[in-house]
Order: sequence, then C-alpha cells, then structure tokens
Amino acid sequence: MTTTDVVKTIDARGKPCPGPLMALIGEIRRAGIGSALEVWSNDSGSRIDIPAWIEKARHELISVTDMDGYTSFVVRKAR
Repeated sequence: MTTTDVVKTIDARGKPCPGPLMALIGEIRRAGIGSALEVWSNDSGSRIDIPAWIEKARHELISVTDMDGYTSFVVRKAR
C-alpha cells in the first residue's frame, strides 16, 4: 500500500485508551467503502484494541507498523 492510498491519517498520539480507537471509529463511519485510513497511536492498548475491533466490525487490517515512538495502523473500510 502506498501513502496515496490512505485518504485520512488520524494522529491519536498522546491520547490514552480508548481515544485512538474512538477516533478511528468516528472517521471510519464517515469514510466511503474501500477507503483506507491510517491511525497513529503511542498507547500500548491500541496494539490489541484496534485489530480486535477491526476484526469484530469486519473491516480489513492492511498493516501494523512500528514507527519511531508510535504504531501506525492502516485500515480499509469493508462495509
């Protein structure tokens, strides 16, 4: 996936759990089907919460990447 595929980057660094997940849920509701969103989080709970919610909500987890001090999650809205 290239960065041009991501339609929105959500910078949730510094937000405690469940802030990053709630930010993703809000944006995914507004996004069109097939849109890719990226979430940046430095909250350790996001490594569990975000992938678990994506699976439960039946969206697609494209990638989880450790960056310098945070994690990048790229998600595609599937429905």
